[in-house]
Amino acid sequence: MRIDVPEGKDPIGYVWGEVVPEIGIAASQFSMSVYAHTTLGLREFEAARLRIAQINGCIFCLDWRTDRDGEKVEDGFAEAVADWRTTDDFDYRTRLAAEYAERYAVDHHNLDDEFWSRMFEHYTQAEVVELSMAIGSWLAFGRLNHVLGVDTACTLPVPDPNTSGEPVTPRI
Repeated sequence: MRIDVPEGKDPIGYVWGEVVPEIGIAASQFSMSVYAHTTLGLREFEAARLRIAQINGCIFCLDWRTDRDGEKVEDGFAEAVADWRTTDDFDYRTRLAAEYAERYAVDHHNLDDEFWSRMFEHYTQAEVVELSMAIGSWLAFGRLNHVLGVDTACTLPVPDPNTSGEPVTPRI
């Protein structure tokens, strides 16, 4: 880790909640909102999320799989994301989500009219905005965790199925 974390403190909780609480807590709430309020399908959501994780190199994000009511993407999905251009495992929306994530992260100046035409042929404006915000969250926060070296200690709150849906924090 590149940040000195006091003995006994959770690195993620400390960095995100204590070092700069006015920023970190708001960032955490935004990050959790991407998962809690998405309208995107699981496969397109995970294709974009995993492509950003692959680009960022965030250890936790690479290992994480979004769970929707007990459903997760299949084994081998991450490998298909890495091969999004040629895989036979994706429908057009899923492939487009992976492409958008990659281009958003490494080539955003070249998102041309041809690309946007394809995007709006398969996604609504609201879905494009949502996907853009989600990708921005993953790019910024996954990269932040990796750069600061806390990605091996990262946790992500998920709804507790045994309560009213309040988040719990799984450990890796």
